[in-house]
Amino acid sequence: MATDWRVQYKDKITTLSAALRLIRRGEHLYISSGSAVPLGLVEGLVSDNLQLGDNEITHLMTLGEAPYCRPEYASRFRHNALFIGPNVREAVTAGRADYTPIFLSEIPAMIRARKLPLDVALMTVTPPNEDGWCSFGTHVDIAPAALDAVRLVIAQVNPLMPRVPSPSRIHVDQIHAMVDIARPLPELVMPPPESEMEEIGKLIAELIPDGATLQLGIGGIPNAVVHYLGNRNDLGVHTEMFSDGVVDLAKRGVITGKRKTLLPGKIVASFLMGRQSTYDWVNENPMVELHPTEFTNDPFIVAQNDDMIAINMALEIDLTGQVCADSIGTRFYSGIGGQVDFIRGAARSKRGKPIIAMPSTARGGMISRIVPRLEDGAGVVTTRGDVHYVVTEYGVADLHCKNVRERAMALISIAHPKFRPWLLAEAKKRCFVYQDQLELPISAPIYPKDLESRVSLSDGTGLFIRPIKPTDEEMLHDMFYRFSQETIYQRFFAVKKFLPHESLQRFCNVDYDKDMTLVAITRRGEIEVVVGMALWALDTETNYAEAACVIADEYQGRGIASLLTHRLADIARSRGLSGFTADVLATNLRMIRVFEKLGCPVESTLHGETLSLRMPFDEAQRPARRKPPRPAVTHT
Repeated sequence: MATDWRVQYKDKITTLSAALRLIRRGEHLYISSGSAVPLGLVEGLVSDNLQLGDNEITHLMTLGEAPYCRPEYASRFRHNALFIGPNVREAVTAGRADYTPIFLSEIPAMIRARKLPLDVALMTVTPPNEDGWCSFGTHVDIAPAALDAVRLVIAQVNPLMPRVPSPSRIHVDQIHAMVDIARPLPELVMPPPESEMEEIGKLIAELIPDGATLQLGIGGIPNAVVHYLGNRNDLGVHTEMFSDGVVDLAKRGVITGKRKTLLPGKIVASFLMGRQSTYDWVNENPMVELHPTEFTNDPFIVAQNDDMIAINMALEIDLTGQVCADSIGTRFYSGIGGQVDFIRGAARSKRGKPIIAMPSTARGGMISRIVPRLEDGAGVVTTRGDVHYVVTEYGVADLHCKNVRERAMALISIAHPKFRPWLLAEAKKRCFVYQDQLELPISAPIYPKDLESRVSLSDGTGLFIRPIKPTDEEMLHDMFYRFSQETIYQRFFAVKKFLPHESLQRFCNVDYDKDMTLVAITRRGEIEVVVGMALWALDTETNYAEAACVIADEYQGRGIASLLTHRLADIARSRGLSGFTADVLATNLRMIRVFEKLGCPVESTLHGETLSLRMPFDEAQRPARRKPPRPAVTHT
């Protein structure tokens, strides 16, 4: 057998022009993708010596030049993009090339069914091993399906292509013509992430626990995410593609795959692109395993990974949660790719998190990516029913199982501040939100994320302490209606049976400067629940802030009130406030003791059933009163 394949190999080695002359006019050509693009064969296609005409060229994104898309070759070639890369985008926009919107997981079946016709495969392979098997190298993706469909396989044998472990490979006897062309693989070098992408990466990293399995794409945001994962343990990878950042984490021992529930210990992908150092690392590396897209992108297979975190990008999202990721208006920009495959797979994973990420603005901050409605002609890639987490540099919005009003408010809260008043006005116009929803100020407050913290009570209960957000109204509503009448009377000094939206929203909308509210949140299964709230409101004439606190009945007596009020006092001191005042029922001994523990003198005056407290801060413990800097913004 060894002799047989070597004889075949010798007979099949030919010149570039001889190999390409085997292609017939009018045939459908497949070109292998990304860094595995057969650049030598591609250049030969446009040779004046090759008399081709009316040939369709189909592929996913490729690196390097795509000369067949130039205007002068329009009569000879028509490109069909399954994913639009920068090298073919102008041709698609100009109408010289086509775009087929399709889930990457479904492309192989469409090829085999001839719904996506292919006659010739042009691909890069490694030299054969001792048994005559060639590797597809850095890209497996849809190549096995193409081989099942075509009549002719022409291979560029590139000794510089790494041999990446994969159950998919090609034998010499399956190849009809082979051309020896040694070419360095085209590299994908990403520029350093911009500042807003760094912030998005930091926010996404906070959603990723130890042992999670990641799907990451390419671009500034995925690069920023991996930058903030250096302190995680035993992360895994099951992804459509990966690049340099994954390799860096694997080299540092952050990515081990030990806790993966599917193919543990393996970095599972369909293809990879990056620097030469990444190509060197994957060569014969048993930690890496490339599979066809019908495996890597199948949502049912993706879901077999517990704690699956899928991170995908968007171009635009409307206030109901519809995600556009492949076009800018009517202009096609990229493709569906694997976004929906992995969003749905992660949604069905145990503890999975499907994430859509994007900067809040585009065109140098001139337009908002969060919009009242998608631009005319924009296509919905991820539906409002599929969307879960949306992340911008201004925060994280969890839209899953939220009504349209809650979605609109959540998305407005993570939009760029200068666009929030406009978005709220548009939401009211469309009756998405309450008509009396508080108007946002022209200079919108910036959420102070640095005040967030996680603590554990003595009984092991975990709490997330953070400033209140406008989107917390529903959780405050639920907490109020769990209060006993005694708790309500102690907090409001009256028997209140209702706390309507008009009142609730005033608790949730603070400016984080003259007003500050902290909430204590715990989880009940998959649900976040507010179990306590503490606030102060500043009297600018006296520089004292009136403070108050309330804790859900079942959590009283566990130290939460002391925790919240101490945090509030620390914030007030750092802002230069002179002290707190508070009105407390004389019978509310628990709350009185909480204020006494703040470490400052407590002056009290009795007015009937109410004690009026005054608690001056130590002058040495507080700086001069200052107003935190905030960007200058205008109504848009």
